[in-house]
Amino acid sequence: MVFKKILVANRGEIALRVIRTCKEMGIKTVAVFSEADRDSLHVKFADEAVCIGPVHSRESYLKIVSIISAATITGADAIHPGYGFLAENASFSEICAESGIKFIGPSAEMIRLMGDKAVAKDTMKKSGVPVIPGSDGIVPTVEEGKVIAEEIGYPVIIKAVAGGGGKGMRVVFVPAEFENAYIMARSEAEASFSNGDVYIEKFIENPRHVEVQIMGNRQGTVYYYGERDCSVQRRHQKLIEEAPSPIVNVELRNKMGDAAIKGAASIKYEGAGTIEFLVDKHRNFYFMEMNTRIQVEHPVTEMIYDVDLIRQQILVAMGEDIDTPPGEPNGHSIEFRINAEDPANNFRPSPGRIESLHFPGGFGVRVDSHIYQSYSIPPYYDSLIAKLIVWGKNREFAINRARRALEEFHVENIKTTIPFHLKVLNNQNFLNNDYDTSFIDKNIL
Repeated sequence: MVFKKILVANRGEIALRVIRTCKEMGIKTVAVFSEADRDSLHVKFADEAVCIGPVHSRESYLKIVSIISAATITGADAIHPGYGFLAENASFSEICAESGIKFIGPSAEMIRLMGDKAVAKDTMKKSGVPVIPGSDGIVPTVEEGKVIAEEIGYPVIIKAVAGGGGKGMRVVFVPAEFENAYIMARSEAEASFSNGDVYIEKFIENPRHVEVQIMGNRQGTVYYYGERDCSVQRRHQKLIEEAPSPIVNVELRNKMGDAAIKGAASIKYEGAGTIEFLVDKHRNFYFMEMNTRIQVEHPVTEMIYDVDLIRQQILVAMGEDIDTPPGEPNGHSIEFRINAEDPANNFRPSPGRIESLHFPGGFGVRVDSHIYQSYSIPPYYDSLIAKLIVWGKNREFAINRARRALEEFHVENIKTTIPFHLKVLNNQNFLNNDYDTSFIDKNIL
């Protein structure tokens, strides 16, 4: 099956990113937009655009009936969900199939399987992937949780089964703190995901967060494009990503890649995805979760493997094989998330009109963004406004290029995370590759 028209069920830089690849493949595109995004670049550059509702996402980008209607009236034969919003919504994937529209991503069954973190962990464990010690599934009561915590040993982490973005998550260091943490995690999970179920794992102290990029085709083959280090995080939200990971050698890369392939192949996974691991100080790695979509940080992998991952996604969705097999990683790439936030004021969102804008350029510099001069950043959505991606022949070159590019990056009249990133690049621990997921709290804030 060859797609003639793809509807992009997203907004911002990822919508524009998908539209660009579709144009290069000769595929027509449909943008959907809320009333707040009428002037966004993804609307301007798509072949067609349909307004799907008011400013709030629940009435537009999360409203499945409106998106399916837009695809039907425009004659789109496929939908690319991007990341966020409905990208990992099993019901959306299911409804697309029922409507005769190809969802560019895994099946509803796969999304459900990996979306339930307790089930995902059990699935990976059965396929031989190393997992973090913890409960066998949902922990329904405080009393049962306390018993499990004692068995695996403190510290432990309580996690929402349907969680993400750090919500419904609490670390417990001593037994006296367990009950309150359990209640808080369940309450937050219920409020955020309408599902208060939680499970318990051993808390790996000072780990690195390393994820493996995979791509599965319909014929049952799973490829992996190395790994990315996502350890620079604030409240479990990634801010800087590197590829390859500075702590991973060839032997560890092959072990993690083989484990990721084994896990994805066990469910006959189709499409782009990531197997996420925690790596401890002894270089032991443990499965954490699987993301059944393209990731925000996919460009760093593209830079070192010379591959268009969105193109590969579309090819496998059409039933074809990928056209750029993984080779050896070349050089080093780093991505910086440029958010409309004020780092000096607890990262408070900073929406508003951009008075002046200058993107950096030069060799080895890429900017993925939907903003432009005079564009007004709406206050209703995620604060990501651009991604700066740099490449260098090694990590030192990439860091020097990143510093130069960030100094060239000017966005006036709103606050951004650019000063924060420059601060990271001047931190000796980061430069020495001596950091973990607690880096920001210990070194920057």
